[in-house]
Amino acid sequence: MVLRRFRFVQQLNKTNQKRRSAYRSRSILVCLLAVLFVSSACNDLEKPKSEPYYSGTTPPRKQEFRWSNGKLPKTLDPARATAPPETDLVRAVLEGLTEIDAKTLKEKPAVAESWTTSDDFRTWTFHLRPNARWSNGKPLTAEDFARSWRRLGEMGDALVQRDLLKNIVGFPLPKKQIIVPSTELIPNTNVAPETEGGTNANATPPAPTSANANANVNRDAGPAPPAFGVSALDPLTLQVLLIAPDKDFPKLVAHPLFRPVFDAVEIANKAPGPNFITNGAFKITIVDDGGITLERSQSYWNREAIALERVRFVANENAEQALDAYRAGEIDAVTNADFEPLALKLLEPFDDFRRRTHAAVNFYEINHEVAPFDDRRVREALAISIERERLTEGEMEGLTQPALSFLPFVSADETKIVQDKDRAKDLMEDAGFAGGKDFPVIRLVINRNDTQQRVARAVARMWKETLNVETEIVVKETAEVEEARVTGDFDLIRRNTVFPTADELMSILSILKPPQNTTVNTEPAKGTGVEARDPKNVIDKPQQSSTPVEAPDVTMSEENAVYELWAIPLYFPTSYSLVKPYVSGFEMNSLDAPSLADVSINSDWQPK
Repeated sequence: MVLRRFRFVQQLNKTNQKRRSAYRSRSILVCLLAVLFVSSACNDLEKPKSEPYYSGTTPPRKQEFRWSNGKLPKTLDPARATAPPETDLVRAVLEGLTEIDAKTLKEKPAVAESWTTSDDFRTWTFHLRPNARWSNGKPLTAEDFARSWRRLGEMGDALVQRDLLKNIVGFPLPKKQIIVPSTELIPNTNVAPETEGGTNANATPPAPTSANANANVNRDAGPAPPAFGVSALDPLTLQVLLIAPDKDFPKLVAHPLFRPVFDAVEIANKAPGPNFITNGAFKITIVDDGGITLERSQSYWNREAIALERVRFVANENAEQALDAYRAGEIDAVTNADFEPLALKLLEPFDDFRRRTHAAVNFYEINHEVAPFDDRRVREALAISIERERLTEGEMEGLTQPALSFLPFVSADETKIVQDKDRAKDLMEDAGFAGGKDFPVIRLVINRNDTQQRVARAVARMWKETLNVETEIVVKETAEVEEARVTGDFDLIRRNTVFPTADELMSILSILKPPQNTTVNTEPAKGTGVEARDPKNVIDKPQQSSTPVEAPDVTMSEENAVYELWAIPLYFPTSYSLVKPYVSGFEMNSLDAPSLADVSINSDWQPK
C-alpha cells in the first residue's frame, strides 16, 4: 500500500515536471512569438525608406513634353504677356533677336546671328540670319522687329512693362507718329555726331518722301522730340540707339516683350490659336480646355537641333491638381504652382523637386534726401546691422534667401553687403550719433501683412540692440503705402520688385530711381563705403545732374547701388518646380525662363 502510494507520488511528480517543462516551452514560444510580433509591428510603424523621386513614372517612348505651368494662357501678345504661363508660351512660339541661356543667364544668338556695339554701349547693331522665316514661309526681316517695337512705343501707358523700353531713344512714341530714321542722331538729341577718321559707321537716313512731309510742324513749339531710335538699315540689319550705356542690352532684348509679331491686330485681339503666324521653334496646333499643344515648326531655321516633337501645356486650376497629375504620371514637369509651405517641406527630400532663388527682392527704400538719412554712413550702418539669416527663419525658412545684394543673378563678392555690427556702431559714431544719442525715431512704413509686420519688428529689434535707435512701424494699406512713397512721408518704406530680365541696368533702375537735380558723388569717402570699395564702371558726368526722373541714370550698376545704399535689400523669395528625372535640358533659373529648345526626353532612363 505504501509502495503503491510512493509510486503514485513519483508518477505525479514526473507528470508535474512534464507539465512544467511543457509550460516553460510554451511560455518561451509565446515570448518568441510576441517578440517577433512586436518587432514586425515596429517595422510597420517605422517611416518607410524614402524613394528618391516623388514620382518615378516610366519614361515615354516619344519626344513629347507635358508641362503644367498654370492655367490656360490667355494671350500670345508679347505686349501683354507679363508672367507665366503666357511668357512661357511666347518664348516657345516666338523668337527674338537673342535668347537667354537657361543655365548661365548669358545672352546667346537667336534670330540675330551676331551683333556689335559702339564703345560707349549706346549704339547696338544686330545682324539677322538670312534663313529666319515666319511659319507661313515669308522671310523674317529687320523691319519686322522695328515695326513690332514701334507698336510697343505707341502703346504708351497701356504697355505694362514700358519701363523695359525707356532707355531706347524716342520712347514713348505718339500714336501714328511718322517715323524718321534716326541712325545719324546722338542719343536723346537731334545733333549728328562727328565720326573718327572721316568714316561714319551709321547709314545715312533717306530723305523724306515728300517735300512737305513736315509742313504741319509748329516752329514755335520748341525742340522737336528725338526720333525713334530703332531702325532697319537693310532687311538683315537692325540698329538701336540708347539714351544711357547698357552693356547688357542683348540680355534685355531676349525678354518676351521684344519678340516680333506678324499680325499685331490678330495677336492683340484673339486668344492663342493654331492659325497664328509665328517664328519660333514650335507652332500651335491644338487649343482646348485641357491646354495647348505645340509641334516642332517646319519653318524654324534651326529645326534639326530641336529634339522635342511635341509640347503639351497642360492647364491646371491649382497646385493640388498639378501635383496629383504629376504623381499619376500625366505630366512631366510642374512650375508656376503655389504650393503650401507644408507641401514644400514634404517635397524637399525628393530628387525631382527643385528650388531656385527667384529674380525678385524685398527691400526697404530709404528717403535719402532727408536728414539724417542723407548721410550714407547712417544708411550703411542700418544696412549692415541687420542679420538677414534671422529674418528668413521660421515660417519663411525655405521660402526665402538672405539678400546681401540687390540682384540674385549678380554674385560677385565686391557687390555684396558685409554684415558687421561693430562697423555699424563706428559709422553711427562718425555720423554724430554715438550709442544712438540724438538719433530721431525711424519711421518705417510697411503694408498690412502679418509676415511683413514680423520682419519689421525683427529689424527694429536688431537696430535697437546694435545701434540703440528706436523705430516706429507704420502699417498702411497698399494704396496708402504708394501714396506715402509719392509724397515722401516716410524714412524707410517696404517695397518689393520682380526682375523680368538679367539686364543689370534695367534691374537696378526698377529699384532705385534717382530724384531730379541731385548731386551724384562718384568718389567714395574714405572709410565710409561698403568695405570702402570704389564703385566701378561709373560714367563721367557733371556733378549737378539734370536727368529727369524717368530717364535712366548712367551710374546705376549693382556695385554702385550697394555703395550708395539708397535702399536696403532684405531677402530674395524662392521658386520651385518638379521635373521628372528622364527630362533633360529643362533648366529652371532665377528668371523662371526655361528653354524648350534645349529639352529632350531620355526614353532609356532607368532609376539607379
